[in-house]
Amino acid sequence: MGDIEAEALPAIPLRPALARRLRHLAGAALDLVYPPACAGCGVLLGSKAGLCPHCWATLALIERPYCEVLGTPFSHDLGPGILSADAIANPPPFDRLRSVALYDDLARILVHSLKYRDRTDLAPMMAHWMLRAGDGAVQAADLIVPVPLHRFRLLWRKFNQAAELARALADLSGKPVLIDAVRRTKRTRRQIGLGPRAREENVRGAFAITPEGREKLFGRRVVLVDDVYTTGATVAAVTRTLKRAGVADVTVLTFARALPGPI
Repeated sequence: MGDIEAEALPAIPLRPALARRLRHLAGAALDLVYPPACAGCGVLLGSKAGLCPHCWATLALIERPYCEVLGTPFSHDLGPGILSADAIANPPPFDRLRSVALYDDLARILVHSLKYRDRTDLAPMMAHWMLRAGDGAVQAADLIVPVPLHRFRLLWRKFNQAAELARALADLSGKPVLIDAVRRTKRTRRQIGLGPRAREENVRGAFAITPEGREKLFGRRVVLVDDVYTTGATVAAVTRTLKRAGVADVTVLTFARALPGPI
């Protein structure tokens, strides 16, 4: 009888002060594993982990002026609303692309640390910059959706780096995140080393909307999150899947993007 009554008791929510204390303790424990240090060069910092002044100065941030659709940086300001030649000749299925930085040495270190070295503690810092780079797109969106991993690759990697960034972005912006809105149904080859056409073929038909996604996505404005934009084949395939489900607007938001240089 006592056991039955105990099971019937409602869960008692944590008081705000206790919740803050637990978060502080969790942060302190994380600092023991990863002492506050520059995420680029490893030099110890006096406060929360971030970038030292030297590494910050080397991060190739993508700033205006840039193409309003592809976010490709221009070397000169050509006026408001100007599109790049690529955006005109090959319009993407998504409505706009925004990225924090060019995929150079430092951005590659940060992405690889998150993706391959289990540095999920970097996600909030990277998401903070992504929120700024979104240029208002996150605030205007209804939902945040990460590019999914196939379940076998997720088991091998232990987590989805795009989902970690999406969760951190949701925490910063207050926007809801749908982790399971889209599922990768096809076990594709890794995109690294494939050309643009091979990448498109590799992800063709690889994504599907889940029942949860079909219910919540129709008519919504979505921010689609990934770590790196290269040829755009993956986010284009996910965008087409979202648009077929009735999504009204898709902003692709990544931390880094591969680009030869400003045009």
